[in-house]
Amino acid sequence: MNSSQSKGSPKTPERKVRRKTKKTRPPGYWSRTRKLVFRAVWAFGWRMGTILFIILAISTIYFYSSLPTADNLVDGRTKGSITFFDRNGKIFSWWGEQFGGQLTVDTVSPHLINAIIAVEDKRFYRHLGISPRGIIGAIIINMREGRSPFVGHGGSTITQQVGKLLCFNKPYDSEKWPEPRDYEKSCRTNTLWRKVKEIPFAVALELKYTKDEILMVYLNRAYLGAGATGFEAASQRYFGKRARTLTLGEAALLAGLLKAPSRYAPTRNLTISQRRANLVVSLMEDQGYISPNAARDAINNPAQLFPESTNKSGGHYVDWILQTAPGFLTYDTREDVEIQTTFDLSIQKALEDAVREVFSTKIYKGSNVELAVVTMSRDGAVLGMVGGKNFEASGLFNRASSAYRQTGSLFKPIVFAAGLEVGLNYRDTYIDEPITVRLRDGKTWTPKNYESKYFGTVTLTEAMAKSLNSVAVQILLAVGRDRVASIARKLGLKSQLVSGPSLALGTSEATLLEMTGLYTGILSGGWEVIPYGIEEIRLKGEDTVLFRMQGKSGQRAISGSSARQLVYMLNQVIEHGTGQRAKMENWQSAGKTGTTQSAKDAWFIGFTSNYVTGVWMGYDNNRPLKNVTGGGLPAEIWRLAMEKIHSGMKSIPLL
Repeated sequence: MNSSQSKGSPKTPERKVRRKTKKTRPPGYWSRTRKLVFRAVWAFGWRMGTILFIILAISTIYFYSSLPTADNLVDGRTKGSITFFDRNGKIFSWWGEQFGGQLTVDTVSPHLINAIIAVEDKRFYRHLGISPRGIIGAIIINMREGRSPFVGHGGSTITQQVGKLLCFNKPYDSEKWPEPRDYEKSCRTNTLWRKVKEIPFAVALELKYTKDEILMVYLNRAYLGAGATGFEAASQRYFGKRARTLTLGEAALLAGLLKAPSRYAPTRNLTISQRRANLVVSLMEDQGYISPNAARDAINNPAQLFPESTNKSGGHYVDWILQTAPGFLTYDTREDVEIQTTFDLSIQKALEDAVREVFSTKIYKGSNVELAVVTMSRDGAVLGMVGGKNFEASGLFNRASSAYRQTGSLFKPIVFAAGLEVGLNYRDTYIDEPITVRLRDGKTWTPKNYESKYFGTVTLTEAMAKSLNSVAVQILLAVGRDRVASIARKLGLKSQLVSGPSLALGTSEATLLEMTGLYTGILSGGWEVIPYGIEEIRLKGEDTVLFRMQGKSGQRAISGSSARQLVYMLNQVIEHGTGQRAKMENWQSAGKTGTTQSAKDAWFIGFTSNYVTGVWMGYDNNRPLKNVTGGGLPAEIWRLAMEKIHSGMKSIPLL
């Protein structure tokens, strides 16, 4: 049945599969399409190109019209600088951005021009301000190193760098940028917009100025580290010479700083600077500026800094000068200022060496104990200053001029001076014994001697030598607190004085600078001596003195007779009393120790016939010192420093 059904079934008609016929393009279709696309791109391109050209032209014209003459672009600093001279007329420090004076291409060493072009822009004299090859190469390098195309290498020509130095004619706003460095940094930020902006500005510079004028602006405005703006300032800062006298090696070193002034500054790491200079020399040789022999000689004899450039002494001294000088001639000045000071580098080094020796041999490493040292002449000229154990730094807290500490027994000579002024003399006697004083509030106070030792009948000289508290308080009670305070004021002490009898034991606070000045007044016959560090201030290149603060005596504080007796008594402190560790060989000296309650402060101030030096030691947080008194380490630092200061000098009697 199945078979019959199969036979009788009609056949299923076969389905015809239609094949897709391939569309055929008319002849020349692709050629016409390419032409249409090309025409569209070309039409868009030339229109956009025209628009960009117009924008570029308008921008260039705008920048061109806003540019002043080249001479007005030479010095773009927003603040002035200060150069500090020591008592011998030698530079020992700088502050602010230095500008050495205007340079032109004709007034510098040819080596410098060649070095700059070799390392910064070898096609400088052949392009119109921009280098497409350099920009594309920089983008490729940046992307290869995983950075944004416009971060890192800039591919800038010297002309473009001048544009950045000029901040594209954007005026400085002190409210927007409190520090000039922030303003300059904003102009160097690598962004696409800034890169686009560079092009018309660079073209405007090229159209406005000659190549030599553009290079002149670059020579004068480039920052070269260590506060030096321009190659003249850098030449003087690092080598102590004018830019026109630079050698090949020196010129190469300066040119090498342009890439990263702070990193390559020779005062930071001379070896790195010299290595960079060698690269510049090699580029100069490759580009035909120098012969192989000249290159070899420059590499084998690298540039060396002049001694003053690496001087780190006197940082605290400079800080103090800036505090005492008029603000309109220092922090606020837009001029270049020169300050003639009383600073003596040899004395400063003597102080630093003494501190270094004691701290390295007598104080354990890691201790937070601090100190301050001041030396002045008998007319009050401050010759050296250490404001803390980190004496190579500046801008830190200056303990010599700004730390107010209790003076302890250092104040006793003022009390004794009051006694001498009312008729006592150095041979008069007092009974050193425990005493009790009734205070105004009805309470009692019993001052004690060191270690509670008492010596009975003693002369004033012995009482001073042994620093006896009992005798000092008895004298103050006899002459009156107001008389003692008056003498302290007349000798130059400006700090607030306590009102009670503890004034005799130095419970008032003062700075080391104040107290050293006070002792200078004793040495100077009883006249007030005003400490000073500035002799003259004038503008750079001018003879007119704008400010003068030379040594002068103030009012008479005590009689000459009282002063001479005090000098004798203070001499006995060193000869037979608490200050024996300060005794110098072959030099008569006088001084006084001071140790405050709980040994929170340790002092020694003393003098010879020539110099007065004060030393303070203590912790910033008022922690008690362990096993340190004024007659210990402070006296030892004083002796070491004064022996170095007086080395080779003829001894002059003090008494």
